[in-house]
Amino acid sequence: MKPESNLKVFFIKLIAITFSIIIIINVFYNTFLSDKLEVLAKLSSLDKESADMIKDKIRSEIRSGLEKDKILSDEDAILIKKFISKISSELK
Repeated sequence: MKPESNLKVFFIKLIAITFSIIIIINVFYNTFLSDKLEVLAKLSSLDKESADMIKDKIRSEIRSGLEKDKILSDEDAILIKKFISKISSELK
């Protein structure tokens, strides 16, 4: 084979591989990342009004929880107590 034909074959393979990589990246982006990036963009673009609304909602939920006689079930209370005692023993 002539060196010129080897060069043509090389460039054809190079172009084919480049287009294949571009197509694979686009398919990966469109199927997996685009939805997740949209959610992250929405979360990062919360304006002050939305952030204040979320804070108010959290405050109201805390107030309603404090008005109850018992916040936790017995099982949850036991689990949290064991978890806190384990953490405190590991910190000593």
